[in-house]
Amino acid sequence: MSKSLRLSEKWFRRGLWVVALVFASFLIGLGSTIVGDLPQVERTLTLDDFIDKAAAEPLRATVRNAQRTEQESTREREQAELALVTAQQTSRAARETFGNWLATRRATAQPDQDTELIARTKALDTLKAKEDEAQRAVGAQRQIALDARQARQSAQQKLAPLEDEARKKLEAENRRVELRVFGYRLALTLPLLLIAGWLFVKKRKSTYWPFVWGFIFFALFAFFVELVPYLPSYGGYVRYVVGIVVTALVGRYAIIALNRYLARQKLAEAQPDTVRRNELSYDTALARLAKSVCPGCERPVDLKNTEIDFCPHCGIGLFDHCRACEARKSAFSRFCHACGTGAAAAAPQGIPPQVQPASTT
Repeated sequence: MSKSLRLSEKWFRRGLWVVALVFASFLIGLGSTIVGDLPQVERTLTLDDFIDKAAAEPLRATVRNAQRTEQESTREREQAELALVTAQQTSRAARETFGNWLATRRATAQPDQDTELIARTKALDTLKAKEDEAQRAVGAQRQIALDARQARQSAQQKLAPLEDEARKKLEAENRRVELRVFGYRLALTLPLLLIAGWLFVKKRKSTYWPFVWGFIFFALFAFFVELVPYLPSYGGYVRYVVGIVVTALVGRYAIIALNRYLARQKLAEAQPDTVRRNELSYDTALARLAKSVCPGCERPVDLKNTEIDFCPHCGIGLFDHCRACEARKSAFSRFCHACGTGAAAAAPQGIPPQVQPASTT
């Protein structure tokens, strides 16, 4: 149809399509914000909402205390191990010194050093006792950490079944919440889609068609982008069933529309040539002729063949002759392309009278 439009009208229509797209973008932005905020109407659920708190809290307290004890024991053990290493090094150094001194005493064989021998031996015993004490401290901290770890593991084993049961309840409730949120989205988007369908059927060619198409784009985006991705799957069954239902409904509508169209075309082709051409809009006729199809039945016609004046399929007149200059012209033209005479001169051929062009001075 764009070939039949005036140049200014083409640009105006393009501008109106821009208006439609801009209008749709703002509606889409608003709709996305609303749909995105819909999950906030439901309270966020956690595992604690479904677990047996009377049984779980003591076990959790045991786990926390055991973890804290284990961490403290680890720090104490590290300190005890450091003290043990220090005691071992001191005891080793003292034994080496004692060994050297003892070797010197044997070489000199001085009895007056027996008192010092006894003192050095006692000192070594004291260092050995400190080393043993440090070793016991390390062992004690290891035992504390082991007891705490075993207590934590035992409590976690008892807590695990409670958490598993609560987790199943949480997942089930989350699925119900997901369905409710999906219901909110469906309740919001489905009426928009129905309104868009009504606008498409009734108002898409009205004066305010840019806003109509903008709303249609918005409704389609809201339904197929904001709703369909959140459609519950259940292993794919729901989506496949919904796809089958939607396809069946669309297919049924298409079949009914096609049958109605064919019925209208058959009824139109049975009408007189004049009536049929009067019912066709000027722009529609020119658009179909530009595509080399009959304006009446929309079947292909060789319009370049100068011997064809009528559609060989439905019989509607395609070309006639100007009464003023006898030039062959389109039967749907308002003026003769050769002399500019109005189509009123071709009234006997079925063309409705048209206003003559104003004379120029």
